[in-house]
Amino acid sequence: MPTDDLQSVAGLVTALHGGNRRALARIITHIENGSAFAQPLLMALYPAGGRAHIIGVTGAPGTGKSTLVNAMALAYRQAGCQVGIVAVDPTSPFSGGALLGDRVRMRDLAGDPGIFIRSMATRGSLGGLAQATADTVLVLDAAGFDRILIETVGVGQSEVEIASTAHTTVVVEAPGLGDEVQAIKAGILEIADVFAVNKADREGADRTVTALKMMLSLGVPDKHQVMHHGRMLPITLPPHDPDPSAWMPPILKTVATQNQGVAELVAAVEQHRFYLEQSGTRELRDRLRAATELRMILRDVLLRRVLDQTPTASLDAMVAAVAERQLDPYSAARQLLLIP
Repeated sequence: MPTDDLQSVAGLVTALHGGNRRALARIITHIENGSAFAQPLLMALYPAGGRAHIIGVTGAPGTGKSTLVNAMALAYRQAGCQVGIVAVDPTSPFSGGALLGDRVRMRDLAGDPGIFIRSMATRGSLGGLAQATADTVLVLDAAGFDRILIETVGVGQSEVEIASTAHTTVVVEAPGLGDEVQAIKAGILEIADVFAVNKADREGADRTVTALKMMLSLGVPDKHQVMHHGRMLPITLPPHDPDPSAWMPPILKTVATQNQGVAELVAAVEQHRFYLEQSGTRELRDRLRAATELRMILRDVLLRRVLDQTPTASLDAMVAAVAERQLDPYSAARQLLLIP
């Protein structure tokens, strides 16, 4: 396709649906940069989405998430699936861009036309998942990818945000990291659909599996309520099975560097996808994802509108008043929003 055809919204959308990878990369760049094309592109592509299965992969640093994602992508390709990968990297303090470590570790996937990898910066977003990440998932979905893997940075307790973005959340553990189960401290036991104890050839792997089984035996929280409480818009959820034990997260041992246990992990993810569709829980998760996305967009739009309407001098004066304890930040926010 001539370059000129990629300079318009209609041209980019047509090229994307035609399988043009350059158009896909350009659309994501527009989204990351917040260009004038970004919102029209997302509006045009939104109706074409909703078919991909979104898989979140999270866990503590050092568990081998990137290598495991690499192996899972290869397994899905062998099954004939088109795979999109969003690797959420820490933000560079100098350029503001992604550090690209994950893309370097996934170089084995390079050259496969059925795989598309995009490294994205967290840009300071809580939980490492910026709005641009959700928008990129939408674009990959509209582009026809069957499975979309999101790998998070794995830093901090706010990694539970992945649960409101993915259909299936894989929590990766590894033995020998200074604690029996790293994820339990971070509170992400409750958001796991599948556990992968990676680097299972190391000493302590069986202890990690046993610890996870013990925690799961204490009861699995109702993830739908966990995701909905305090994090979403006040929406009415569709009917769903209230029994949290309807799906018990399996615990699988993997050695991603040797491709051991990867096929079983992918099979478990696919079993969870089938469970979501058969139980009607897929509709619930899509509703929660839509509520989360709308909340993020509202937050960004309102913030941008307030900042655009507030003179810089007035904002500086209000910040100074808050810093000097002459005004509390809640009252300042209400004043900025013109709330009596």
